[in-house]
Amino acid sequence: RRSDETGQQRRSHGHPLFRLPSPRKNNPSSFLTCSMIPPALRRQYIYRARHSFVPHQNHKQPTNQLQSRSRNERSRSIFLFEFPERSSGLMATAGKVIKCKAAVAWEAGKPLSIEEVEVAPPQAMEVRVKILYTALCHTDVYFWEAKGQTPVFPRILGHEAGGIVESVGEGVTELVPGDHVLPVFTGECKDCAHCKSEESNLCDLLRINVDRGVMIGDGQSRFTINGKPIFHFVGTSTFSEYTVIHVGCLAKINPEAPLDKVCVLSCGISTGLGATLNVA
Repeated sequence: RRSDETGQQRRSHGHPLFRLPSPRKNNPSSFLTCSMIPPALRRQYIYRARHSFVPHQNHKQPTNQLQSRSRNERSRSIFLFEFPERSSGLMATAGKVIKCKAAVAWEAGKPLSIEEVEVAPPQAMEVRVKILYTALCHTDVYFWEAKGQTPVFPRILGHEAGGIVESVGEGVTELVPGDHVLPVFTGECKDCAHCKSEESNLCDLLRINVDRGVMIGDGQSRFTINGKPIFHFVGTSTFSEYTVIHVGCLAKINPEAPLDKVCVLSCGISTGLGATLNVA
């Protein structure tokens, strides 16, 4: 996150080359795509709000070729940033085991315990997410109490949350590190009969399964404590600073949406509003 010359804070989202609307509001032509920027200039310049290019600190090339652009061309602003804090933060952990804090339910009805857990890298079609906000849903309480259900413990509960993609596994093309996402406990593979139907979203592969405490791909948990597996919950397990989720159980959202508020979209609002509009 950096501040432009007007004092307004700007963010990058998912890629060091990103675009933001120019000061000319409501002007569709005021966007530049990355493909419109010469490759030699990518990742090298910061385009400030007053339409003057500033070279990246590690780049020595003069800026006269950019300053010679017409005022009309320069008014279509694009912000090009390199973020060392991102590459040394989220991206630097890609492919590695992450140690973080999580609230672990060791037994039914027993208070959750804050533990240091190891979170393995995502495998094929999986995404590792840094959870920034998580809410408490009564469903979490219901399965923590484990009254009338198959008890699956130790377990990391939580499913109503918002976070940022830290890394992606093989085959994931819909998301990139930095994307803002909401977990969805009833996902979509997009290939089965239910996903292709307009009548149902009960995906054959990713429909909610409260008894499964492992990942679909290999039947293993991505959480461990001192080598002992800790089970997942409905494919999300958001009571952890980092979690691994199947890509079909993540919804990419507008990065401008405040995660501390829209996190309830992943369960509370979607289920309640869906029942009202689609059933009642």
